[in-house]
Amino acid sequence: MATYRCIIYMLAFIICGSTVFITADIQTNQGKDAESVFLEGVRGTTSDPSLVLSTDTEDQTQSAEKEQNREAIEVETNLVDAPSDNIVNHVHDTMQTTEPPPSEDQTQRFAKDERIWKATEVEENLVADAPPTPKETDHVPETEQTPDVPPELTAKDQFQEELVIRPLHSGDIYASFQFRTLWDTDFLHGSKVSHYRLFPKSLGQVISKFSVRELHISFTQGYWRTMQWGQPFLPSPPGAELWVWFQDTVTDVDVAWKELTNVLSGIFCASLNFIDSTNTVQPSASFKPLGVGNVTDQRFLRYAVLPREIVCTENLTPWKKLLPCGSKAGLAVLMKSEKLFHSSFHSQALHIRPVCTDWKCTSTSWELRQTLNIVLDLHTSGQGKREWSLFKMFSRTLTEACPLASSSKVYVDVTDNPQGELFDLSPATSLLSQAVVLGDRRTYSVYDLTDPATFGQTHSLNMLLRWKAAQSVEMLRPLLHGERYVAGYGLQTGEIHTLVYNNHPYRAFPVLLLDIVPWYLRLYIHTLTVTSKGRSNKPSYIHYQPSKDRLQPHLLEMLIQLPPNSMTEVTVQFERALLKWTEYTPDPNHGFYVGSSVISALVPSVVAMDTNNTQERPLFSSFFPCKEESSYFMRVYTEPLLVNLPTPDFSMPYNVICLTCTVVAVGYGSLYNLLTRTFQVEEPSQGLAKRLANIIRRLRGVPLLS
Repeated sequence: MATYRCIIYMLAFIICGSTVFITADIQTNQGKDAESVFLEGVRGTTSDPSLVLSTDTEDQTQSAEKEQNREAIEVETNLVDAPSDNIVNHVHDTMQTTEPPPSEDQTQRFAKDERIWKATEVEENLVADAPPTPKETDHVPETEQTPDVPPELTAKDQFQEELVIRPLHSGDIYASFQFRTLWDTDFLHGSKVSHYRLFPKSLGQVISKFSVRELHISFTQGYWRTMQWGQPFLPSPPGAELWVWFQDTVTDVDVAWKELTNVLSGIFCASLNFIDSTNTVQPSASFKPLGVGNVTDQRFLRYAVLPREIVCTENLTPWKKLLPCGSKAGLAVLMKSEKLFHSSFHSQALHIRPVCTDWKCTSTSWELRQTLNIVLDLHTSGQGKREWSLFKMFSRTLTEACPLASSSKVYVDVTDNPQGELFDLSPATSLLSQAVVLGDRRTYSVYDLTDPATFGQTHSLNMLLRWKAAQSVEMLRPLLHGERYVAGYGLQTGEIHTLVYNNHPYRAFPVLLLDIVPWYLRLYIHTLTVTSKGRSNKPSYIHYQPSKDRLQPHLLEMLIQLPPNSMTEVTVQFERALLKWTEYTPDPNHGFYVGSSVISALVPSVVAMDTNNTQERPLFSSFFPCKEESSYFMRVYTEPLLVNLPTPDFSMPYNVICLTCTVVAVGYGSLYNLLTRTFQVEEPSQGLAKRLANIIRRLRGVPLLS
């Protein structure tokens, strides 16, 4: 029986193999027939004799190949039919001899397909160059629809990364990361883009779907101390800030704004979904576009701020994932969450805007700039010394640049140390760069991470700065500075004071002040006063939008002329509203936050930035466009306000509930118990002595006691 079973299995195996070969031959013949039909169509549409000759030669080669295949098949059948002692060996031989022909047919088929594509491309060119005839024009669409050649990718993008380290006069260290991605594509005219290389696809889809022209978002923890640290490269208010310019093709800006905030809330894991009409404004003069195009229609601008937003690693992680190299290579390896959030100030931002690709601005490209600014206090972190290094600040060192970056550099500010008398910087570098930053010409030592010589033999870069003596250079007072606080007593009325300082010794300049006040602080606009040096300073421009309860906040914009070396004070009185008990926060006694005031101005300066964005220069000095004139643009944010509102005693409902439950349990419970309980007369039980006596009498057979 075993031998019969083996013979049956072998016959079944041979039959299955023959069926597979037959079906493969049928499929190849069908493919060749389809190719011959396609070639005949090509011959009919081709007017070049060389192409006709090439197709004829291909037919000859195909016929020769068919004959070779038939001969191979005949040889295989002869081998199978020949007598042999071992049938398994013959089957194995036939399998080996039959495997090469399908692979040869596939390679020949691929080569023929390539020749066919080339022939059709040449045919399209000939048809386009030849004068159109009625017959050809009727047949051209069919030949054009046949090949589906993918279009060439013409979009180009590049990526740059920089780190700026500046020792502050207060002894702190200011570190600013700058990541810039340029993408030559067109979103402004509604063109759809499906291929993404360096530019994040999530942000590209947001720009395309919501017709965004500019997008600026920042998450900040802490307050920038201008009088101690100077001016930052890119300012931002505490909390979350978002302002967007939409294209003029958007019909309903409010709906697009609401959907956009919800999408961004999911991308950055933030509470941006709490942005609604109660904290959204439409400024009339502030927040002009920073990209290409002078848009003046403020209907397409939306601005909102959440001063209570807390920044944590949930916001940093998706921000780092937008980088081409993530946090695996380049400068992003220094972004260790434990160190970044153990700082005096932390701010991460993202800016998207259209910029010029060349100095003539013949075309535009999209710029994505990601910035991360931190201020590290080495004294409070346990270091105890003013010297610092990359490892002390970030617990990591640099080992390589991002492979996708065209430029990767580290800048160390050495403006106050021209001859090396204050500190030593190691490893030393011969590359120096000068840049105009916020009206001041600064000198930087440059470390190019794309140069392998920068890392040395250790293949690691750990910059170390050692101070030689106490710092004697005094910090220049910022030319523009702002403060804000709440005055008054009680929980009914109050007064908001905004102080704007002009520290320039002899020049006056105008500033644009933007104030956003929630609706529950009801402003008395008739009490608005502006004073400078004890005199009234009448604003040259005022735009006020009154609030609506639970619908929109107050919006106040003023253009004020600041006298030289002066302090200008803006005061306005307000009345606190009583909210509904469902509108209070979980910790109402903590207070309610009011966003920072925004001060925008062209500050006088001797040197300033250039408008030519195509010149190679540090990224931290080229964000705000400004000409080489006597002023430069600056934006300053004041402190946010914390205001107490009339708060009811939220413990009173708890007390009422407890008292009510006690009354119900004691009063109604006792009455219900008396009404529903059934009373029964219980006979008195016998004493212990009597029961013992009955037990003894029962044992003796004497009658029991009653």
